[in-house]
Amino acid sequence: MTTLTGATAGDGVAGSPPADRPANRRRNRGFARVGWRHLVAVLAVLFSLFPIVFVLSAALNPLGTLSSTSLLPTGGVSFGNFGELFDRTAFEWWFLNSLLIAGLASFVSITLSALAAYAFSRMRFRGRRVGLLSLLLIQMFPQFLAIVAIFLIFTTVTDLWPAIGFNTPWGLFLLYMGGALGVNTWLMKGFFDTLPRELDESATMDGATHAQVFVRIMLPLVAPIIAVTGLLAFIGTINEFLMANVFLTDAESKTLAVGMFGMLQGDERNNNFGIFAAGTLLTAVPTVLVFQLLQRYIVSGLTAGAVKG
Repeated sequence: MTTLTGATAGDGVAGSPPADRPANRRRNRGFARVGWRHLVAVLAVLFSLFPIVFVLSAALNPLGTLSSTSLLPTGGVSFGNFGELFDRTAFEWWFLNSLLIAGLASFVSITLSALAAYAFSRMRFRGRRVGLLSLLLIQMFPQFLAIVAIFLIFTTVTDLWPAIGFNTPWGLFLLYMGGALGVNTWLMKGFFDTLPRELDESATMDGATHAQVFVRIMLPLVAPIIAVTGLLAFIGTINEFLMANVFLTDAESKTLAVGMFGMLQGDERNNNFGIFAAGTLLTAVPTVLVFQLLQRYIVSGLTAGAVKG
């Protein structure tokens, strides 16, 4: 009895570590199932933050050169690069031109695409299929392939109507509108096709016109895709460089992409990197604000755009 009791007590003491083994197994299983995802997420965040931290460090570097820039500021912090950006360049004009062109071009592009998508989705007419395929086919060829023809056309336009010719935001806006109907039309049409036709029929029976159906019924329901395509159109326009670089040559008529590219040309690349980084931070502000604004509409459109039976 004494021996059995001692063995039992010994098993109890020695059995405490095995009692912790199930907890360790649960932790290992939890890491195998979920923990590695957090590790990958942390690595992805660090990888995405690296260029942002480097640009921020370069913008705050008092020396303002590429060779003296490190991941973390070592020579102190200074906002002198932001002051030199406005003193040595026409950054304020580039900023205003980009906002004007990108904002107006995005709005008009989304409006035209929504109207075209509604017509292709809800109406049946001759040439409908050919029109859709033509839009898709034209988008396969980049607009830059026609740069020679566009240059010759706007050379004549500049002589006849200088207000919409070279080195004018209105001329570049008209150039961008040449490709307004494209991928956005297909995206919106696919979204319109998911909406039940009973909505159109019931509104038509109540006396609503096509315009009233489009504005009062369809647009609130397709708010998510309008927000997405609007954001993509704004980002694509404000970052466009090839056509704008050919079209704009005057210092005060350039956009942000064209003007900031000129900072890194020639032998001044190393010396201008600090003010270039400062301009990059300011350039990101409109895109971030537009994203935050449209993000709210995307969420509200997904929740309020449901069709109740």
